[in-house]
Amino acid sequence: MASILPMVMDLIARKTRHDALADCTIETCPISSSYYFYRVSLPANAAFLALFSISLLGFLVTFALTRRALAFHFAMCAGVILEVIGYVGRIKSHDNQWKEDGFLMQIVCLTIAPAFMAGGIYLCLRRIVYAFGPENSRIAPESYTRIFIPCDLLSLLLQAAGGGIASSATHTNKSPVAGDNIMVAGLAFQVFTLGVFIILCLDFAIRTRKRYKSMGESAFDQNPLFIKLRHSWMFKGFLAALTLATICIFWRSVYRVVELAEGWTGHLIRQQWLFVGFEGVMVIVACFALNAFNPAFAFKEGVTGMGGLGTKKKARKMEQEREKAVGSEAVSGSNSDVEPGKGGA
Repeated sequence: MASILPMVMDLIARKTRHDALADCTIETCPISSSYYFYRVSLPANAAFLALFSISLLGFLVTFALTRRALAFHFAMCAGVILEVIGYVGRIKSHDNQWKEDGFLMQIVCLTIAPAFMAGGIYLCLRRIVYAFGPENSRIAPESYTRIFIPCDLLSLLLQAAGGGIASSATHTNKSPVAGDNIMVAGLAFQVFTLGVFIILCLDFAIRTRKRYKSMGESAFDQNPLFIKLRHSWMFKGFLAALTLATICIFWRSVYRVVELAEGWTGHLIRQQWLFVGFEGVMVIVACFALNAFNPAFAFKEGVTGMGGLGTKKKARKMEQEREKAVGSEAVSGSNSDVEPGKGGA
């Protein structure tokens, strides 16, 4: 009974927030009665706001200069814009953590933002498979986009719907549990999708490595464009950056699933240092990694159109050029065996 009483009191306090706590301030009300349960750090959140603003500017400038990888830049910019809005909400809450507007801004925007970034990451694997050769992949390059982008959209819709339901419930002094559960379902599906994506990436890397050991450079696509690409330091840096970004987004998503599974009054959501480390730091590291080694720079002419290696027409043309080059080498090799001025057998 003694353990239930504090929970009941907490629910009563939250149900009557608009009335009893409407005029609360740091000086007049205990911090434990606020939405956050702690004093929101102005320096930390201002720093994240500045960093995400810089990242957004980086993606916009890169696309303006290169006009490449449209879908990737759209996904990353959408995610970073939501991060900026989320941290604006947290900064708004610094002075008054009993107002719901700032709290709802940050919990909805910061929850769904990495789903857009995950979509940008999914688009990149298709390009990598083409760069090394589709024969090294267990599935066709286009299948990565067809499988993971719809899954990412489903995850995003669940998180957005859950956030909207929870926000509406809070506005009407109702429990946000139903909306929170939908958000958790969306996040959990995002974790599952990222997990499968990581497994397929590892499988592709292992298969590519095995074929390289047995076949040498012939295990890779011999298109001159891709040969040059694979040896560039920017491309190698991009592979490392994409790996780092994927791990960061995955780790952050696992944290948010565990955090929100406890509800908006759980233990983890009350720990500001966990939020800063596992939400803010993980996401900004992922963004800056992809800012520094943007696929628009890493792939150059290999990236056109809506985010993949370009249109199917472009891909077919590149394949025809590769076959033509291979055929020319074969003809040249056979002619070298015939003495000048003499016909073949």
